Amino acid sequence: MRVSTSQFYFQSTQLMSQKTADVNDQMAHLSSGKRVLTAKDDAISYSTLSGFNDDLANIEKYKRNITMAENNNSMQEVIFADVETLLDTFKQDMLLANNGRMSDEDLQSIASQMRNSLDQLIDLANSQDEQGDYIFSGYQTEQQPFSQQVDGSVVYSGDKGVNELQIAKNINIATNQPGDDAFLNVENAIGDFTANYPNSPANTSGVTVESANITDRHAYNGSTPHSYTFTFGPGADELNVLDGVTNVYSTTSYSLGQNIPLSNGVDVTLSGNPLPGENFTLSETAEISVFETLNNAISQVEQGATSNDIEQHQVDYNTMLNQLSTAMNHISSRRADAGIRLQVLENRQSRHLDIELNITTNKAGIEDLDFAKAISEFEQSQVALQVSQQTFSKLQNLSLFNYL
Repeated sequence: MRVSTSQFYFQSTQLMSQKTADVNDQMAHLSSGKRVLTAKDDAISYSTLSGFNDDLANIEKYKRNITMAENNNSMQEVIFADVETLLDTFKQDMLLANNGRMSDEDLQSIASQMRNSLDQLIDLANSQDEQGDYIFSGYQTEQQPFSQQVDGSVVYSGDKGVNELQIAKNINIATNQPGDDAFLNVENAIGDFTANYPNSPANTSGVTVESANITDRHAYNGSTPHSYTFTFGPGADELNVLDGVTNVYSTTSYSLGQNIPLSNGVDVTLSGNPLPGENFTLSETAEISVFETLNNAISQVEQGATSNDIEQHQVDYNTMLNQLSTAMNHISSRRADAGIRLQVLENRQSRHLDIELNITTNKAGIEDLDFAKAISEFEQSQVALQVSQQTFSKLQNLSLFNYL
């Protein structure tokens, strides 16, 4: 068979190119330590590894989100712990102010301490994270959430937005608590209404609303207005309740502590033994903010020592103390929510680490290179390349003149 010079060069070049490519591929595997680098190495293994890499990328994203969520919830947990301490101090001041031995000067000094506690509470509610975003503003992170007005009331300027981060497939977790949920929406200690006791006639019996709850929302929503006036007398055991238009309850045999079922779905329970002529009103108030509770207590202490209306003073004090305890329980529940989220995040982080280790182990079993085998094949390929190069070098110099 006749072999042309061009054919000889073409075949030799192809052979050496293939051997060179084999050597380069094996060098790539050796330098990376991986058996599978491209789909041509092992199509099935390459597809499996691609899935593993996607899973690991998702886990890395989830771990970053968990770190961010942990930072935010940890900061909230610390803030609520500080608020608990502050409210406990405030409560101790209230107890001190009510011991009956304080002068006006003493009470003003205590009121000043209580006012300072309120200012600290507002500062805590306006806390910012390391990026300068307000923690309790909902979605309005650049807007200061709480501001105190001239009359001492506190206004919320944030919204009800709850930010979430994905920490696993189909699992999101909140990273904030809106300011209204945290500090404003505190349930009323006595139920759905607040009592307003007039100065005249004075509440000399110390009658107090223990509870006032809406028990039939359908019947209640059908009546207006939602305020009630309780009037005792003229008989010793008479009680009449008006909603401003209609008499919703009437009895001539009221007894201490009995349940008072109003005709429009409201139940009321009183304590104390009211006297004829005494009265009070109920107005709907389902929630009382922490700030309002503190402001009311401060205002009472600022009135100074009083010798008149001692019974009413004690009723107001007990009501405020009861509401403060409810506010403290509310803050504790907010802190518990942050703590529960931290537990969830810790558990999820641990689970991600376990899954990550399992995937990494399986991935290594598929793609890691057998160095002993790879080095042997690499040396064989190098020898084959050298042989092809030497063969080509010798053959290209052959001529009939070598044999003449």
